[in-house]
Amino acid sequence: VQLQASGGGLVQVGESLRFSCLPSGGTFNSYLMGWFRQAPGKEREFVAAISKTGTKSYADSVRGRFTVSRDNTRNTMWLQMDILKPEDTAVYYCTASSESWYATDWSFASSYAHWGQGTLVTVSS
Repeated sequence: VQLQASGGGLVQVGESLRFSCLPSGGTFNSYLMGWFRQAPGKEREFVAAISKTGTKSYADSVRGRFTVSRDNTRNTMWLQMDILKPEDTAVYYCTASSESWYATDWSFASSYAHWGQGTLVTVSS
């Protein structure tokens, strides 16, 4: 499956952004989907994940500010990012895994076989 993410950009502290992830070449509703990010000089980290049926999980650093969602009829996943902070500045990656939600650790990058190209978010203070 190929993943195409869009929606990055430059925003001010406290503003919002919404990412979209559009997979192609696979059956969307068969994939557990996730978002990761990598800030300059730091390791890639888990942001959020959503199961095939909509179960969600978030990193502590974004819980309450970010919302992951999907629509299997539209083959699309979104990441709504609110109350953005400078520490949210990173390249964000859309990911997909064919593993079961309960059979894998969806917070590990190694659980995902498919990655998008990454899209940059810069939060300016």
